[in-house]
Amino acid sequence: MTTDHPTADLDDVVHQRHRLGILTIANGVKRVEFGYLREALDLTGGNLSRHITVLAEAGLLGVEKGYDGKRPKTWVHITPAGSAALAKELAALRALLNGVTGHEPGS
Repeated sequence: MTTDHPTADLDDVVHQRHRLGILTIANGVKRVEFGYLREALDLTGGNLSRHITVLAEAGLLGVEKGYDGKRPKTWVHITPAGSAALAKELAALRALLNGVTGHEPGS
């Protein structure tokens, strides 16, 4: 059975709040440093690493490792597939909001 309800368009990989946060931050910049994401989203390093891995395995993020001087750093960037998945997620959320605010329940 299929549904026309906007929740059918939510992507479980993208919709998780921390992964959605990672994608929205990465979408606005060329690349973002791991430490910035950890602080901005108030996550532990291990938790953030796991979310980045899920997004990277889905092809939604690219990961770059390198150095800033002598300090090892990790940067992530959103891929074209990640941008498309984020746009689709935001469209589904807008449809949900429009459905909630567009009419009274039961009408």
